[in-house]
Amino acid sequence: MTPPSSSPPRDLAVPADWLAARNLRLAARLDAISLDPAAGRGLIREGILRRAVGLTLEATGCEAPMGATCRVEVADGGWVEAEVVGFAGDRTSLMPSAELHGLLPNARVVPVRRRGGVEVGEGLLGRVIDSDGVPLDGKGPIRAEGSVSMAGAAINPLAREPITQPLDVGVRAINALLPIGRGQRVGLFAGSGVGKSTLLGMMTRFTSADVIVVGLIGERGREVRDFVETTLGEEGLRRAVVVAAPADRPPLARLHGAYRATAIAEWFRDQGLNVLLLMDSLTRFAQAQREIGLSVGEPPTTRGYPPSVFAKLPALVERAGNGAKGRGSITAFYTVLTEGDDPQDPIADAARAILDGHILLSRRIADSGLYPAIDVESSVSRVVQDIADEAWRARIRVLKRLVAAYNANRDLIAIGAYQRGNDPLVDQALERWPRIVEFLGQDVARSADLEHSRAALAQLLQDMENAA
Repeated sequence: MTPPSSSPPRDLAVPADWLAARNLRLAARLDAISLDPAAGRGLIREGILRRAVGLTLEATGCEAPMGATCRVEVADGGWVEAEVVGFAGDRTSLMPSAELHGLLPNARVVPVRRRGGVEVGEGLLGRVIDSDGVPLDGKGPIRAEGSVSMAGAAINPLAREPITQPLDVGVRAINALLPIGRGQRVGLFAGSGVGKSTLLGMMTRFTSADVIVVGLIGERGREVRDFVETTLGEEGLRRAVVVAAPADRPPLARLHGAYRATAIAEWFRDQGLNVLLLMDSLTRFAQAQREIGLSVGEPPTTRGYPPSVFAKLPALVERAGNGAKGRGSITAFYTVLTEGDDPQDPIADAARAILDGHILLSRRIADSGLYPAIDVESSVSRVVQDIADEAWRARIRVLKRLVAAYNANRDLIAIGAYQRGNDPLVDQALERWPRIVEFLGQDVARSADLEHSRAALAQLLQDMENAA
């Protein structure tokens, strides 16, 4: 059978099979043009805004892949950007990345060809940017050296360097009792107002890491400025990058803030540097994804969190850690807000399962005036076996037993009902408790390096043995 020619037969009546074959050829050409990534002249299939409910926009006629960016026309002739977060049949669901004002029915929805990238480079050091990479500090444009994907690239787990070296974070209780390894991912669990942001600021100023990347996700706007100017300070900001996506930003912007901070940390790691990534907070990241998931129709499961939340948490956390041989490391601290000081909060429970350790800040300890309010009994570093020798680990176990013995009998001791001689371990803890409290506490303006912290722990236990 001979293929139909490109010209119609000379007869006045055009056969139907010729028209059908021509239409197929035209459709194939259009598809080839629109799917060619290098063409730059392919067709863009625009859509029409049909529905806007809550945070979700629905468009028809718009063809764009998941994660693509679209521009939505507003009343004043301007445009706002939105991201494709789902589709059903001929309807595409979008989530705006900025505040929406002036939306109209049947507005144009135009897919954007460019893919969102993250500008990176040493020019970011000392700067404060938002979730779109726009400077917030009034210091002018940022000199970028390149661009990387916001989604990052997966690393073969067998290609990652093992965690063998400790990282000095400048906090005595952590350095001595909960040593952190380079490339470790740690959760900082606390209720509101217990001092987690102040602890993050201490680590930012006193750490031995080469670069610090701070992601302030879902925090109050006042806290962002307070963290940058007071907690972080000029000294800490000098080698840091701050990405701020406050609570008044749309949920998509809060997600992008976490992704951008992680992508920047990945770039510095790939330059062979040791990076400290501080994310405050992982809970706000999960809440932003909950808003998006529920808006597009995901079923709520545990405490209203849809399944996508528990899929995105490990995807974000696994991007941190050590790189391949010859690359640097990302040591990450993720703060987790425990609702009502409940450590069994679903996000807290999920975070513990995917992190390499957790540090619990106690409201009871904070109320007693001890800072940092670290509950050493309930905190654990899962890499201590790889970075601490046996003598160091033995000292950690001894001090933890003394703290546990005292806390178990705290009420009896407080009312004078405990009789000395009933338990030798409690007697020893009671006698040395003022020294232990002094060791666990630390002034926010003073640093305690790793070697000093180890020596202080050894000296504390040696003094106890001599006194006994």
